[in-house]
Amino acid sequence: MVSGRPEETQICELSDDSDKSSKESDSETEVEQVSGYHKLLATLKTSPESESEEEEDESESEEAEESEAEMGSEGSQETGEAEEGKEDKNDVPEEEEATDTAEQMLSQEQADGTDTSCDPRHGVIEEFTDVKHESEFSLETNFMEEESGDCNADRRDSSSSQALPEDPFKQHMDKELEEKEIEKMSTLPKTASQSQWPRLGQVIFSSTLEKHKTLKADKDVDVKHLHLHKPLESTWPKVNKQFLSAVDKPTDSSFTPLQRELFCIMNSYRDLFYPERTALTNGEEVRHAYCLHALNHVLKANAQVLSNNAKRRDRKPGTDTDDHRDQGLTRPKVLMIVPFRECALRIVHIFISLLEVNDKKKIDVSNKKRFKGEFGSDPEEKPPNLKRPEDYEAVFAGNIDDHFRIGVAILQKSMRLYAPFYSSDIIIASPLGIRTVIGAEGEKKRDFDFLSSIEILIIDQADIYLMQNWEHVLHLMKHINLLPLDSHGVDFSRVRMLNLNNWSKYYRQTLLFSALQDPQINSVFNKHCFNYVGQVAIRNVPLTGSISHVVVQLPHVFRRLEADSVTSVIDGRFQFFIDKVLPEYRDAIMSHTLIYVPSYFDYVRLRNYFKKEDLNFTHICEYSKKAAVCRARRFFLKGEKQFLLFTERFHFYKRYTIKGIRNLIFYELPTYSHFYSEICNMLKATDSGVDATWTCTVLYSKYDAQKLAAVVGIDRTAQMLQSKKNVHLFVTGENE
Repeated sequence: MVSGRPEETQICELSDDSDKSSKESDSETEVEQVSGYHKLLATLKTSPESESEEEEDESESEEAEESEAEMGSEGSQETGEAEEGKEDKNDVPEEEEATDTAEQMLSQEQADGTDTSCDPRHGVIEEFTDVKHESEFSLETNFMEEESGDCNADRRDSSSSQALPEDPFKQHMDKELEEKEIEKMSTLPKTASQSQWPRLGQVIFSSTLEKHKTLKADKDVDVKHLHLHKPLESTWPKVNKQFLSAVDKPTDSSFTPLQRELFCIMNSYRDLFYPERTALTNGEEVRHAYCLHALNHVLKANAQVLSNNAKRRDRKPGTDTDDHRDQGLTRPKVLMIVPFRECALRIVHIFISLLEVNDKKKIDVSNKKRFKGEFGSDPEEKPPNLKRPEDYEAVFAGNIDDHFRIGVAILQKSMRLYAPFYSSDIIIASPLGIRTVIGAEGEKKRDFDFLSSIEILIIDQADIYLMQNWEHVLHLMKHINLLPLDSHGVDFSRVRMLNLNNWSKYYRQTLLFSALQDPQINSVFNKHCFNYVGQVAIRNVPLTGSISHVVVQLPHVFRRLEADSVTSVIDGRFQFFIDKVLPEYRDAIMSHTLIYVPSYFDYVRLRNYFKKEDLNFTHICEYSKKAAVCRARRFFLKGEKQFLLFTERFHFYKRYTIKGIRNLIFYELPTYSHFYSEICNMLKATDSGVDATWTCTVLYSKYDAQKLAAVVGIDRTAQMLQSKKNVHLFVTGENE
C-alpha cells in the first residue's frame, strides 16, 4: 500500500459485541502518537453548552479548540484561508492564530502527499499495512477449493452461475464493446426518459446506447432471483431485518420498499444518483443496500478468479487458452468514499455481518482489534447536556476524523483489514485521505495506479464534501480509471480486454448519494459518469419548502438579481448587495443585522469591503478562534456591532444559536434548505425587540432554482423565476 500520513488517533476501548471472530491479529494495537490536530478534533462534542447567555459564553470559553477543530478537521478551503491570512493582517490576534494553525494543517497535508511518514524529523511512525497475511489473501496463489473447504459445492455454484447468462455481473463485465460504440458515447448526447416509481418518485434514465427505454420498478423481489453470491442469500435477510416493519409485505421479507427499488437499479449496474439520503432517516437503509451490492460484486469477481486458477492448474501441459481473462490491471475493484471514520467502521461491520452465516461460523478478520481502536470512539466522550439538532447528532456520531484510508481484502470465509492497496478488493477512504495519496502534479511521491481498474465507485453523503473541500472529489474523478504507470506484477494473460483498451471508465458503475441536489454534485454525475448501460437520477421537486418550518412571524423579501451567466453571478451578487441592499441597512435604526454567507470567498470579499468602508461590524467564520467567536456574539447581542458576517460552514459544524438578531440578510440561499428555517427561528431567541421590526431579505438569481425550490416550494419558484419583481412573503407560523 502506498504511504501517506499515519492516522494518529487515540486508541479507544470498545465493547466486543461485534468482535467474535475466530482469529484476530492483535499485536499491532500499540498506542500511536496523538497530534494536536486530533486533540482539536476530539473537542468537537466534548464541551457543555449552558442555557443563559452568560453561561453560554463561559461554556464557549471552555470549548477551547472546538470552533477551529471542526473546521480544520475537514482539511478544506485551504486556499481560501490562506487568502484570509493575507488580506486580514490587521485582524485580531486570535484570528491570525486561527489562520496560522490552518496553514500549518495545509502544509501538513502537502507534506503527506510527499510521504513524510518515514521521516524521523516529523516524529511519526510508518502507516500500518498488513503484510503477514499476503499469501493467505492472494488471488493468484489460491484456488476455489482452498477457500471454500467444499470443492464440489463451490464448483457446482460456479457452474450454475455460468449457466445463467442473465446474471447482471456476468452480463455487465463480459459484454465486449465495439469501437463505434465507444465513439458514440464520447461524441453523441444522451437521450433521457422518465418514469414514476412508487418509492423513489421521479426516475430519470439517460443513455447514449440504449434509446427510448423506460425503467420500471420491480414490485416484488425474490432474493433467489437476484443472483446473490453465497452466503449473502442467507445472511442478508438476517442483517437487514432491523429496517423491516409490519407494513412490509410478508412475501418481501428482505428489503424495505426503498432498498428494493435502489437495489434494483444497483444490480442492473447502471450509475445512480440518489439525492434524498439523510443521516437522520434513511441513511443506514441506503448504506446496507450499497454494502450488499459491493460485497456481492467482489465475491463474484474473486470466485471467478479462483475458479479459473483451478482450471489453469488442472489443464494439460502445452495447452494455452485466452478464455480466462477475469481481472483488471490492478486488484482493487470497489472504492467507497465516506466522510468520517465512523462511516468506515459501520461499513466494515456490515461486511462482517453479511459474511457470517451464523453464530457458529465466524469469519476470520485480521487486525480487527486495531481497526476498532483507530476507527471506533468512546461513547462517554459526549457530555449529556450538549444540545444540538437531531440531524447534527446523526451526522456527527462516533469518530468524525476525516483523514483516513484502509484497504480490505475479502475471501469467502475471511477478511483482511489494512491490506496494501494493491492487494485489496475494496478501498474505504475519505476525500482527504485519498487525495493525499494521489498527490499533485510535480510531487515525487504520488500514486493513483490502484484506481485504474475500479469497477464500482460509491460516493456517500456527497453533500458533506461541499462543507469539507469539494476539490478533493474533483481531483479523485480526474485520476480514476487511468492506465497505470507500472505493471505491478499483473499477469496480462488474465487481464480483461476492456482494461487493456483503456475502456474501464465505460464499465465503471458510480453510485452517488447525497442529502440534496446541488449543481456541483450534479456536475460530477453528468460529466464524470460514462457507464455504457446508462445513468439513473432521482429528480423529485419539493412541494412546500423549508419556509413552512419558520415559527416566527416574519416578512420575507426575496430580491432578484440579474446575471448573464453562472460565472457572472458572483460579481453581480456583490455589486447588487453593495448598491441596492446594504444602503438600506446602514442607518443605525437597522442594527442587529446578521448577514448569512454560504461561500467563504464571498465572506472574505464582504469582510474586506466592510473594513474599507469602516462599517461597524464583526464576523464569525469557520476559522475564527473561540475567543473571537465569544467576543463577536457578545458585541452583536449588546448592539455594539451593527452587522455580523456569518458563514454557512460555521453553522454547519457548530449550530450555535445567535441571539440578538433583528434583521436577516441571506447573501445567497443556503446549501441546506433547513438552515433557512433554523436561522430565521433564531429570532425567537431574542427576548427584547418588537416582532414587527424583524426583517428578512434574500438575494437570488435564476441560477438558484434548485435552492429556491427547496426553500419556498416548486410552485412559488416557478412564479418567482418568471417574474422580475421582488417577492414578499409573510409567514405566520409553522404553516404558511
